[in-house]
Amino acid sequence: MKAMVLRRPADVSSNPLESADLAAPAPGPEDILVKVKYCGVCHTDLHAVEGELPKVKLPLVPGHQIVGVVAGRGAAASRFKEGDRVGAAWLYSTCGHCEFCLSGRENLCRDARFTGYQVDGGYAEYFVIPEKFAYALPSGFGDEEAAPLLCAGIVGFRALRLSEVKNGQRLGIFGFGASAHIVMQVARHWGCEIFVFTRSPEHRRLAESLGAAWTGTAQDEPPAKLHGAVIFAPAGGLVLDALLKLERGGTLALAGITMSPIPELDYDRHLYHERTMRSVANATRRDGEEFFSLAAEIPIRTTTRVFDLKDANRVLNLLKQGRISGAAVLRVSS
Repeated sequence: MKAMVLRRPADVSSNPLESADLAAPAPGPEDILVKVKYCGVCHTDLHAVEGELPKVKLPLVPGHQIVGVVAGRGAAASRFKEGDRVGAAWLYSTCGHCEFCLSGRENLCRDARFTGYQVDGGYAEYFVIPEKFAYALPSGFGDEEAAPLLCAGIVGFRALRLSEVKNGQRLGIFGFGASAHIVMQVARHWGCEIFVFTRSPEHRRLAESLGAAWTGTAQDEPPAKLHGAVIFAPAGGLVLDALLKLERGGTLALAGITMSPIPELDYDRHLYHERTMRSVANATRRDGEEFFSLAAEIPIRTTTRVFDLKDANRVLNLLKQGRISGAAVLRVSS
């Protein structure tokens, strides 16, 4: 099968992904074999490729926003039949019996494994996943539209909920890439007023076209304080900017899997008056199921830019440079 493979982490400017012909993986007893049609490109892929995440599997096929069809099943796999369309996301498997798994917090499982990081992912024509961690996708979304929903959508949805913003309140979004442009549509559906902070004029135009009440940079002062906020950009300095714009009792959710160092906080200016700051770690399958139901109801529309699989290095470079408006998606097979 065709695949793009990382042999060793390196700056994406060196184009570290290699085109390779690999043997297709074989499904285990409870697995499904997926023929990959499209795979979304995520900032987490960039962090894995450049070595910013610890203990990356090597060699590695990145990619964790996978849309395809079932091409084979293990002997004990019965949830899907061959030809069914399925999706796979960041969460690949969990232990199923620890305190976190048993209390609805499988995203915190210490033995969790993650797609395109600790197991090979979707920058390849075939991919294997335990069937209970695959998703049946709503029929209203085309394959390329559905791909960004599998991480940008699911994890962004979790971050939005953890921001504790309520119907009619003001939400601040810092960084406006794939996840933010999906989250904004959910928040608008909830009746929130959206303020978007981004350096990119192109991204500000996209936010305005989706209904943002105000756009600017993180250094600009919005028209009113924020009841909740989500930071999508992996820049620790934004934490101070966001907290200064947060209303008393407001919550700031940090949606990235990694972030540059956060500068020193001033307790009175940044945190006092019961402001809350929290990280967002992965997502649960329940998050995914609830998000897909809501996405179909709204319905969410993803802005995508499609590339061929062989262009994966180029896409990662564009992503790092902030030159992707909406979500980048790789076309893997027909």
